[in-house]
Amino acid sequence: MVPILDWNEFTNAPDAFAAKLGPICRDHGFFVIKNHPLSASLINDMFVQGDIFFALPDAVKKPLSIGLNPHNRGWAAQGTESLDETSGQMDQKQAFNIGYDLAADDPRIIAAEPFRGVNVWPDLPGFRDTALAYFDAALAMGIQLHQAFAADLNLPPDYFDRHFDAPMATLRLLSYPKGNAEQDATIAAGAHTDYGSVTLLMTDGAPGLQVRPRGQDWMDVPQVDGAIIVNIGDCLMRWSNRVYVSTPHRVLAPPRPRRSIAFFLDPNPDSVIKALPGTGDPHYPPIMAADYLRARLDATYITKEPS
Repeated sequence: MVPILDWNEFTNAPDAFAAKLGPICRDHGFFVIKNHPLSASLINDMFVQGDIFFALPDAVKKPLSIGLNPHNRGWAAQGTESLDETSGQMDQKQAFNIGYDLAADDPRIIAAEPFRGVNVWPDLPGFRDTALAYFDAALAMGIQLHQAFAADLNLPPDYFDRHFDAPMATLRLLSYPKGNAEQDATIAAGAHTDYGSVTLLMTDGAPGLQVRPRGQDWMDVPQVDGAIIVNIGDCLMRWSNRVYVSTPHRVLAPPRPRRSIAFFLDPNPDSVIKALPGTGDPHYPPIMAADYLRARLDATYITKEPS
């Protein structure tokens, strides 16, 4: 059973919230948060903008292809990515990535720092403003979640804050077609763990997302109306020196078209990921966050140009 937490408890009794959160992060790595701070109107607006974009002809979307962008931004056509490293099966989804927004003349862009690039935008009224508003709201919640992680790990509450003031975060809009009834257990997104620190996922209620906790079989992630699904990523598992667990998950082909909004929160590119204080002898050597993310993307993504 995927645990459900109430964000009101984080607001009113943060220590009690952290006390519940800690065991979940150690044993499960997946949980649902109700009464979160992302507004229903903003979520709806983001879904609407995504629907309009994905309905555009491929010829219109192709110039925004993620395959043409070295900074993990833009459109991924259906059948151009594979998340399951074992099978190599191509995912049945479209996606659009938005990163930390910087102007073309920002010194970090000019210096060609890793994962620093300008976003690409479709020519759609309101798309950019809605996406950036959602990005900012999700980032604020992600930072607050890290304050709860810090409390659980006996660290100062602001321990992680400086690592997320200019993060390698990605807002990813996703669109899955209706599954083929003639195929058995068709995979829309292959089994994988997320690469970053934490993921915040909003869905439209269509089923399909499954998680496989330690020592258990695949189970459906419950759909709680208006709630956000959260999971620990590989970077935070490494950072916490395996105290926290990153859990495999996948998306089965849904019985109807499925949309979701994923916010992947990775640290700043220059953050050094090493065993947190008090977590024992390190299981991993220190690594720059940008180097870690690049290694994961290179190893697990098979991105092809849409034909």
